[in-house]
Amino acid sequence: MRRIGVLLPLPEADPEQLARREGMRQAFEQLGWSDGRNLHIDYRYAAGDANRFAALAKEVVALQPDVIFVQSTGFATAVQVETRTIPVVFTNVSDPVGSGFVTSLARPGGNFTGLTLFDSGIAGKWFAMLKEVAPRLKHGALVINPKNTSFDYFFRPTGAAAASLAVEIVASRVENPAEIEHAIESLARVPDSGFVVAPGSTMLSNRNLIIALAARHRLPAVYPERVYAIDGGLLSYGIADLIEPFRQAATYIHRILRGEKPAELPVQGPTKYSTVLNLKTAKALDLAVPSGLLVAADEVIE
Repeated sequence: MRRIGVLLPLPEADPEQLARREGMRQAFEQLGWSDGRNLHIDYRYAAGDANRFAALAKEVVALQPDVIFVQSTGFATAVQVETRTIPVVFTNVSDPVGSGFVTSLARPGGNFTGLTLFDSGIAGKWFAMLKEVAPRLKHGALVINPKNTSFDYFFRPTGAAAASLAVEIVASRVENPAEIEHAIESLARVPDSGFVVAPGSTMLSNRNLIIALAARHRLPAVYPERVYAIDGGLLSYGIADLIEPFRQAATYIHRILRGEKPAELPVQGPTKYSTVLNLKTAKALDLAVPSGLLVAADEVIE
């Protein structure tokens, strides 16, 4: 019986969290591992609250599992404080080198390895897409929780985007639903505004609130994951399959349990991005979607 600690940032019942956990379970089964037979998995959920990361990380490390799996930069940071020896496999970590988890992507060099979901500079692409779908845009905000997302990794490249798009871009730092609501309501008071949602568990667990606020205040917005557009958000651009990283993480955990070292397993990056456009939401916002964007979209929700 081998033991794995799993730290997940969303509520246990969140449909996205359930789908990703199930993807990992299926991958384990295909690799010959079954929870309760030859594998014991300890799950801990932060329920979208970054303030719980440290306590949950300490709790899981105290169990002395063979491997720890973490989703999010915040959880990875919390685990690194607690252990430099237990192997850690991560996903949804944007800047593992800059965050100090690995020495390099090709040769991690320590007890961390895993998968990243976004290339550096993608925030510029998000704002360019926002400007394309809302040409009158003059003021944009990156809505982000710096506690569970690499702030500099996403915000620093927006300077070049702001200059090329003639858009003022600011950061809206939020940590909870009340701050999200305040940030979006404040943005709505500025004419010709819109926003981009950064990746992170705080945003994802509060996606229905964010989408509802965007609709109420008639603000165009671009999101980092398909589920936002499916749930009513205007436009998303991110990796095509968010369950696949969990399957790949299961493969890395399998290899570590079989004796390989995380220091020698390269960090894997994103392979394919997809664009999802919610045409119903665009019509509700009175936005004339450019034909180029309509044709380029991998999925259109009507």
